[in-house]
Amino acid sequence: MNELIKHKLELLPDSPGCYLHKDKNGTIIYVGKAKNLKNRVRSYFHGSHNTKTELLVSEIEDFEYIVTTSNTEALLLEINLIQENMPKYNIKLKDDSSYPYIKITNEIYPRLMITRQVKKDGATYFGPYPDSGAAMEIKRLLDRLFPFKKCTNPANKVCFYYHLGQCNAHTICKTDKAYWDGLVEDIKNFLNGKDDKIVDGLREKMLKMSSEMEFERAAEYRDLIEAVSLLRTKQRVIHQDMMDRDIFGYYVDKGWMCVQVFFVRNGKLIQRDVNMFPYYNEPEEDFLTYMGQFYQDTKHLLPKEIFIPQDIDEELVKAIVDSKLIKPQRGEKKQLVNLATKNARVSLQQKFDLLEKDIRKTHGAVENLGELLNIPKPTRIEAFDNSNIQGTSPVAAMVVFVDGKPSKKDYRKFKIKTVVGPDDYASMREVIYRRYSRVMKDGLTPPDLIVIDGGQGQVNIAKDVIQNRLGLDIPVAGLQKNDKHQTHELLFGEPLEVVELPRNSEEFFLLHRIQDEVHRFAITFHRQLRSKNSFSSKLDGIAGLGPKRKQLLMKHFKSLPNIQKADIEDIVTCGIPRPVAKAILQKLNQETTDAEQVAPSVDVKL
Repeated sequence: MNELIKHKLELLPDSPGCYLHKDKNGTIIYVGKAKNLKNRVRSYFHGSHNTKTELLVSEIEDFEYIVTTSNTEALLLEINLIQENMPKYNIKLKDDSSYPYIKITNEIYPRLMITRQVKKDGATYFGPYPDSGAAMEIKRLLDRLFPFKKCTNPANKVCFYYHLGQCNAHTICKTDKAYWDGLVEDIKNFLNGKDDKIVDGLREKMLKMSSEMEFERAAEYRDLIEAVSLLRTKQRVIHQDMMDRDIFGYYVDKGWMCVQVFFVRNGKLIQRDVNMFPYYNEPEEDFLTYMGQFYQDTKHLLPKEIFIPQDIDEELVKAIVDSKLIKPQRGEKKQLVNLATKNARVSLQQKFDLLEKDIRKTHGAVENLGELLNIPKPTRIEAFDNSNIQGTSPVAAMVVFVDGKPSKKDYRKFKIKTVVGPDDYASMREVIYRRYSRVMKDGLTPPDLIVIDGGQGQVNIAKDVIQNRLGLDIPVAGLQKNDKHQTHELLFGEPLEVVELPRNSEEFFLLHRIQDEVHRFAITFHRQLRSKNSFSSKLDGIAGLGPKRKQLLMKHFKSLPNIQKADIEDIVTCGIPRPVAKAILQKLNQETTDAEQVAPSVDVKL
């Protein structure tokens, strides 16, 4: 069992849901369900098992889970996930034939039936139900309570059930379409859990039989009530309309956003997509940006319907996608969005909990890192990161770790003063010079190691400032991310080389935590600054440019630098009058000229 699994096991929720075990390649090799995810998933890695389970556990390198609101939902979701992923250690079900539906036929005299197939025949289907025995019991109950057609007799010939008051599909009953529609509506209400009248009636009969010492009859009613309770559980993971949908939910905390997308295909929830990333603007704005990028990816085909949370602007989403948009207000569709949001919250909290747990496991990591880099123990580590969007409001941040723990009183923020446009190298040069010239001037405690969140170019710039311009002897290392924005490689040495760092080592977790923390601190500062110096405020005071026209500009050009590079005709084509377009360019160009004139040289001590 690797360190990642150890950490994740300690953070599992006490909730029902499904878990997905993965091998070293990230392939799903087993899908299971649990009433309690914490207890069930832990059981794989503790105690003895049979040969088959031991073989499974030997291949598990990671796992993930999806939280549901009931054990029944977990069961149905498990079926879908197994059929979609076909894990090699699961029993591969051929179809849904193990799980029955209750069907109301679309006939002159409707019938109640148990079926294992859903067809587009105008009938009404409920289910699937996880317990076929209970499904038969509830059908028997419904047959006793609702006089639907139960025989094969012609309409002019009454049947045995007619005499029992359980079949009114005969001409002598003088029923009409309105009568049958009313019965269908009653049974829909009952099976959808909207009417407790029948359950209350059963409970009264059970109590009456019990008071009259008819315990067998009372037990029969009790069992029927239990069957009803099972079958009336809301089935939010399968829909009978066979519709393809994407269901979005998101959650934000500590400068990070997690978006979860549930993919419903042919009415079944078969897969999800999870993404966690830092957000820079208002959460709703960055969620919309994510949606736009999500559907630009060719692997994500547009479904017929998309469910979005209530706080998202529907009109803006329509500019991104052509599918039907739904913001569910209540019922099962609303609960599906809530389920996606809940899973986003759980995933994001797990990320933070893992980092927090890593903090408590730094004993020896700092010393091992020093030995790995062949430097004295780096008791004090200072890490730097830049943050900007298309060069707007560029900032940098520094975090400090002492003995492997964050020292937040020593954190520092930097507004970039000498750089115009998106230039990470020049920004890093300025910040490193400002920080360590101040350390020398004020006699501050220098770090034992400087960590740069960036690649070879940024690290070499930092080394040049430290060694050549300031004459300091402080080792500098770099942390590169992969395409998934995760800590990937440690750069160190002269010349820079990739240092072999085991992914399950405490040193790796320490550096991962430092990189995440400096990135979080930088983007939080950037967001605060950008909110004060927003797109709108840059364009304030221009006659004829109101909120709607600002929105048109943002939608078309995406950023201020893009507007500044445009010509007047480009601006006019997006719906801005020519005099206003001239005023926009004049103001933006004037601000840039003013900034260049007052920008100090990087060599000036700050």
